[in-house]
Amino acid sequence: MKNTFRMSDLGLLTYYLGIEVEQRKDGITLCQSSYAHKLLERSGMGKCRPNKTPMEEKLKLSKDSKAGKVDATSYQSIVGGLQYLVHTRPDLAFAIGYVSRFMAEPRKDHQIAVQHILRYVAGTINYGLVYPRRSGEKAHLIGYSDSDMGCDIDGRRSTSGMLFFWRVRDRLVEHEAKDCCPLYVRGGVRRGVWLRRLLWEVTREEPRAPVLRVDNNSAIELAKNPVLHDRSKHIDIQFHYIRKCVAGWQVILGHVHTAQQLADLLTKPLGQRRQDR
Repeated sequence: MKNTFRMSDLGLLTYYLGIEVEQRKDGITLCQSSYAHKLLERSGMGKCRPNKTPMEEKLKLSKDSKAGKVDATSYQSIVGGLQYLVHTRPDLAFAIGYVSRFMAEPRKDHQIAVQHILRYVAGTINYGLVYPRRSGEKAHLIGYSDSDMGCDIDGRRSTSGMLFFWRVRDRLVEHEAKDCCPLYVRGGVRRGVWLRRLLWEVTREEPRAPVLRVDNNSAIELAKNPVLHDRSKHIDIQFHYIRKCVAGWQVILGHVHTAQQLADLLTKPLGQRRQDR
């Protein structure tokens, strides 16, 4: 590139758009502790008492809340600032996505939930993503996919979440949480197939089929058994795509016990014990 462009070598990347990058011989760490500290100060929570979870377990909020109104501009500014933290903090994805639903007309109980998130950030300000260096490993993706199955009390929509790791659980390469239809297996399959193609292009080696782990045996059987599709014509397009990918060994569906479903982090508020896991 230096032969083509006039440029300078500034050394290893250490900071980029609020993301701190620490590169060592044993791995790379990404975090946003400085950004998080500034956000806490801006929101008046710089000296707050820390929380151990981003949201109260089983908390339910509604757009039809009767609590008093709060300043929408301030609410939107703080939640918008929190949204940028999700780049290196997947543990915040569900909680921040949840309070983002009330941007138009926030109420006092919505604001309390945001403050709860800020208290959690204060207690985990140095959290981030760690990527250990290991040589000689063949490309392999392991994914987790989950949905809360229509738990939104306003619109009965589902929150689906997925995580993809490089080979083992200590290197997260993809995470997503969003409101959508409850056919969460489809989203995980599509993302797994796309990530495999991307790895193929980058490494020039054909990766093994990604493994997608879900805790719903019925969804797995429906994807694998074409006979069951006759009983589910209302969702046949989505599941026929999944069936094609599974039958063609583009992705492997596997069952995981609910207690070991890592994607729960992206679809529901968890208690302290499961959050720490």
